[in-house]
Amino acid sequence: MKRLPGLDLLRAVAIVWVMLYHLTSWGPVLPEFIEYGYIGVDLFFVLSGFLIGWQLLKPYTLGLEPQWRQFFLRRAFRVLPAYWVVLAVYFAVPAVRESPDIQALWHFLTFTQNMFPDYFRARAFSHAWSLCIEEHFYLLLPAVVWLLARKPTMGSVATVAIATLLGGMLLRGWIWQHDVEPFLQIRSGEGNFFERYVKNVYNPTYNRLDGLLAGVMLAVIKGFRPAWWSWAMARGTWFLTAGLMGVCAALSLESPGCLSAVIGFPMLSISLAAIVLASVSPRTWLGRWRIPGVAPIAAMAFSLYLTHKAVYSTIQTQLGEYLPDSNLLALGVYLGASLTVGTVLYLTVERPGMRLRERFMKSNEGRRAPELHRCDRHTFNLATLNFFKGIVGASVGRKESR
Repeated sequence: MKRLPGLDLLRAVAIVWVMLYHLTSWGPVLPEFIEYGYIGVDLFFVLSGFLIGWQLLKPYTLGLEPQWRQFFLRRAFRVLPAYWVVLAVYFAVPAVRESPDIQALWHFLTFTQNMFPDYFRARAFSHAWSLCIEEHFYLLLPAVVWLLARKPTMGSVATVAIATLLGGMLLRGWIWQHDVEPFLQIRSGEGNFFERYVKNVYNPTYNRLDGLLAGVMLAVIKGFRPAWWSWAMARGTWFLTAGLMGVCAALSLESPGCLSAVIGFPMLSISLAAIVLASVSPRTWLGRWRIPGVAPIAAMAFSLYLTHKAVYSTIQTQLGEYLPDSNLLALGVYLGASLTVGTVLYLTVERPGMRLRERFMKSNEGRRAPELHRCDRHTFNLATLNFFKGIVGASVGRKESR
């Protein structure tokens, strides 16, 4: 999918909002709406679900199968180089940590850090919890897509989506009642209410599939319900308005709270999905206007996300005593340093990694047989035909005519 101004804007808003949200812990006084910056992570989940879901589903719309090996290699080259560099810095240079203690290295290497959080003690690089969920998603979605594509029907897709949505709501409700609510009065000390909420409700992958699911369903509609997608594209302003109203409604729920844990997560995710949909509609200003400076921030979002808290900590250690007198100066120094370090990581590690990925893919393209040649053509053609009949609901002849 080509870079779209609306998606770039949402990426930039998400990363800047998250960075400002974390910055409030280092002193600068910011507007009250910044306290909701944590939803930037939820927005990233929806964007990832949409974009990664489309990568896997687009080949089926063309009568092909995804190249699974290529998909995993692309994800590895995209994520691991920058992540490993920042992880090495966290363990080799403890002075940059935002907290003296850090979880075991194997938690980060295996992307299980979010499943064993030690939020109030080992807090260094704790924001990697969301990257763990992304990595689990990269493993889970291909398996689900492959299974559904064997005997595809719209009913099976809907069943999996509804089961994932309702299952997450029921699980979070049960966990809240049994592992969080009984500790409501414990506001400090080990095992306090908020720590249990983060550990048992907020961080685990199985509780945070709502945003990814919402994004994937957008990709399903885009690929296999073109009439629905065209109808939605023509009403982008409606979806933008509804999405903003839904976000406000979700944020109005008490958090942490039972309602926000059970229905707030899916409500927020569906609302953000509506905004993502509006961002690719040519009928909205989001989809049409390319704002100067947004694209570079969007491109560097991953590097900025990885490094910003370590930068804040270093600035606080080295310059903190000189900054409290000027809120504007502090804001400029913290964000300017974060942008500088993020740019360096992007230019020296992340972007070269992506270029290496493209060269590696091209060099392997000629040496391997196409995926189609490794399976029986007749079986594959039948599977493709069934896929279109079950999900697209359109005749093969009509698609060929287009």
